[in-house]
Amino acid sequence: MKVFVTGVGGQLGHDVVNNLTARWHEAVGSDIQAIYAGIQDNSAVVSAPYVQLNITDREAVEKVIEELRPDAIIHCAAWTNVDGAEDPEKKDTVQKINAEGTQNIADAAKAIGAKMLYLSTDYVFDGQGDRPWEPDDKCYAPLNIYGQSKLDGELAVANTLEKYFIVRIAWVFGLNGKNFIKTMINVGKTHDTVRVVNDQIGTPTYTLDLARLLVDMIETEKYGYYHATNEGGYISWYDFCCEFYKQYGLETKVIPVTTAEYGLSVAARPFNSRLEKRKLVEAGFEPLPTWQDAVSRYLKEAKL
Repeated sequence: MKVFVTGVGGQLGHDVVNNLTARWHEAVGSDIQAIYAGIQDNSAVVSAPYVQLNITDREAVEKVIEELRPDAIIHCAAWTNVDGAEDPEKKDTVQKINAEGTQNIADAAKAIGAKMLYLSTDYVFDGQGDRPWEPDDKCYAPLNIYGQSKLDGELAVANTLEKYFIVRIAWVFGLNGKNFIKTMINVGKTHDTVRVVNDQIGTPTYTLDLARLLVDMIETEKYGYYHATNEGGYISWYDFCCEFYKQYGLETKVIPVTTAEYGLSVAARPFNSRLEKRKLVEAGFEPLPTWQDAVSRYLKEAKL
C-alpha cells in the first residue's frame, strides 16, 4: 500500500513513516521545509521519498496527491503551538493550516478515492467535568483558537469523505521534536524545584506506540472517530512529571499547583482531557501499552 504522510518533520509523522516502511508499505513523506528537517537518525524516514508541500496551497496539494495517487493519507501536519495560536496576528495562519489545509488534503483524497486518517486532539472538547469523552460525543465547545481550528479540520474531513478515520490524541511525546518530558528534564537539571499543574487530567501518548496503531488502522476499513492514548490510567501533569523524574533519576522537587496558580499559559487549557478508548478494542485494534512503560522506553531511546 502506498501511504502519503504529511508533517514528517514532527514527532508523529517521523514515527509513522518508520512504522510504514518497517511493515513493507511504500511511504512518501512531506512537510513545508525544502528537505526533511527532523532528527538525522538511521531510521527509514531519513531515506524515504520526500516531497516539499505547503498544505495551505490548494493547487500544490492537488498536484502532488494526483501525481502520487496514494492508497491512503495520514495527515499529521498541523499548527500545534497552543499559546502561539492566541496571537491575533497568527489566528488566520492557524486556521489556514489546521482547517483550510486539512480541507485541501481531504478534497485531494476524495478526488483519487484515497482513505484518510486525520489526527485531532482532546482540545476539541470544552474540558469540563470528569466523565471521559467518548469518540462519538458531539458536544463540542473548544476553549481556544487551536482547539477550534482542529475541530474545523475534523468537520472538513467528515463532511468531505466517507473513507476516513479521525483519531484524537493528547499529551504527545516522541523522539523528533520538543515535548513536555524533554522540557521538564532540562529544567530539572538546573533547578531544585519545579511547579507543575495538578488539576488538568488526561493520559500521555507516545508517538512510537501511536504510529503502530495508526498503521494498523489504515490497513483496515473500520472508519470513524477514535480516541488513542497510552493505557495506564488518567493522571495529572504533576503525576506525569513525578514519574519520569523518578525513572530518569532526578531528585528535583515537583510542587503541585493549580492552573490558576501556575498562571503562565496564554490559552485556556482543558481540565478534563480524559479520552475513552474502549472503541479501539471493540473495533479489534490493539491498545497502546501503559504510559509508564512508554516513558521507560522513551527515556532509553531519547538519551536525554
